[in-house]
Amino acid sequence: MCGRFALFRWTPAFAAMPGFPADQLPHWSIAPNSQVLLLRHMDGEPHLARARWGLTPPWLTDLTKTPAQARAETLAEQPMFRDAFRQRRGLLPANGFYEWRGTARKRPYWLTGDGLPMLHFAALWEAYPVEGHVYLSVAVITQAAANQRRPLILTEAAQQAWLSADTPIAEVHSLLLSPQPQLRERVLVNLVNDPKLDAPECLTPA
Repeated sequence: MCGRFALFRWTPAFAAMPGFPADQLPHWSIAPNSQVLLLRHMDGEPHLARARWGLTPPWLTDLTKTPAQARAETLAEQPMFRDAFRQRRGLLPANGFYEWRGTARKRPYWLTGDGLPMLHFAALWEAYPVEGHVYLSVAVITQAAANQRRPLILTEAAQQAWLSADTPIAEVHSLLLSPQPQLRERVLVNLVNDPKLDAPECLTPA
């Protein structure tokens, strides 16, 4: 399951995008319920905004049940996700993500794109109004990968189709089956197991 990812490096072009926060800091360990950067279309143009990682539809009353992930295989039919899937699709920019493997003792791995400085995870977003303020929330879409679940990574062309409101819904469905890019992986020491650590040490190789 995609439980943590990182965004600590970006290009000047990315930082120049509308909505990029002036006080954005690098993060090496982003977990559910954290603030993340959401890329979405506004008036047909890409725009960045901060959002809470944990989808919160306006009708939700139990705020302890805000899913951080949505399964690509079933999200189109689930009440929690189906409206956002049709109308509120976004992307989560990342440099890579973490994966834990093993049985008796799980080891952390760092996975990133092979030659890709930045990845874009398919996501769904919602707006949640509270006392006159509208908060954004998001869930990352995952695909099955062996006995893991990994974020659905979209190519540049697929990103445009995913974000566009004009993309036919049949094509959007097909994007959920997108073949995934080749990833580089590195086994890490256990420092990243500490959920409070958000520093370059998270990526210390084993």
